[in-house]
Amino acid sequence: MNVDILVYDGFDELDGIGPYEVFDYALGYAAQEDDGTTGDDGAIGDDGGRVRYVTLDERETVTASHGTRVGVDGTLPGPGGEDAPDLLVVPGGGWNARNQEASAWAEAQKGDVPRALAAYHAADTRIASVCTGSMLLAEAGVTDGRRAVTHASAVEELRESGAEVVDARVVDDGDVLSAGGVTSGIDLALYVVEREFGESVADRAATVIEYERRYEVATRDGSRRGEN
Repeated sequence: MNVDILVYDGFDELDGIGPYEVFDYALGYAAQEDDGTTGDDGAIGDDGGRVRYVTLDERETVTASHGTRVGVDGTLPGPGGEDAPDLLVVPGGGWNARNQEASAWAEAQKGDVPRALAAYHAADTRIASVCTGSMLLAEAGVTDGRRAVTHASAVEELRESGAEVVDARVVDDGDVLSAGGVTSGIDLALYVVEREFGESVADRAATVIEYERRYEVATRDGSRRGEN
């Protein structure tokens, strides 16, 4: 599985870095299981796929919302490209502050990120949003009539955009997945990993980052994982 995380100036660090670390560990563990090796919990295999940070334009770094400079691995290819991801993740950041220079809000106003998301959605690529990354999906029209969630502070705005807001930590609506506030991106990534590679790989990734999973997922058929 190839995963691209679309970053921009002002994205929230944990929205992107949390899922990145989960996918990085999990892809390596999946490769180890495929070739029959186990390795230490810090050892990463080579063939489970890739995860990388990408931008729309060529650049070496982006500056996240709290000042962290993040290295960029490449530019997002077109949805039909040979190197196109199987899963495109879009983080949020700074939406409610309405930062005009560096934020999800700024990217929504510029329009380039929403256009890229719309193109990937039209090509039937799975897209996952974290926190107010859902608002960029809304700006792209991706969540119109779709079940989704976002950070609590933007829920009403997401609803007004035409999405069917679901009260859950993670919402799986088929080719569109979304997670609520910040740390829920880790739960989203672990959920995707479990679906792709199995529970053992997901649990191993959660163990190595010492994260206690929260199984609050609303699935497409209306069921909810994590409820008694």
